[in-house]
Amino acid sequence: MKNEDCIFCKIVAKKIPAHVIYEDSDFLAFLDIRPMSPGHTLIIPKDHYRWVWDLPGESAGKYFQVAQKVALALKKAFGVDCIMSKIVGEEVPHAHIWVYADPSVKMEKVDAKDFEKIAEKLGLIMEI
Repeated sequence: MKNEDCIFCKIVAKKIPAHVIYEDSDFLAFLDIRPMSPGHTLIIPKDHYRWVWDLPGESAGKYFQVAQKVALALKKAFGVDCIMSKIVGEEVPHAHIWVYADPSVKMEKVDAKDFEKIAEKLGLIMEI
């Protein structure tokens, strides 16, 4: 199920580019274009659901397993212990989870040119 007007559905359909760090048949994880900290990742179901709690029960468990993988990859990639996650959905009406290092932890700043390097680093870790 897709929503033609949804920006995240367009990312899933590869109509809008994204720095993908994880993908399987049901979920996609990509870097946020306005990161709260380096490696700030959004995890979305490929099917369009308005809220995280709208996913069918069996999919919800897998969804949080993907969020756990992303969090562990961020910890390893950036050497931080404090990883935050947040179920969000107000700004884009498609279920998504943010996973990011605590912005209060001192980390080096990144800009747009660093996205590809970060995505590659996280993607390699996610393959493990």
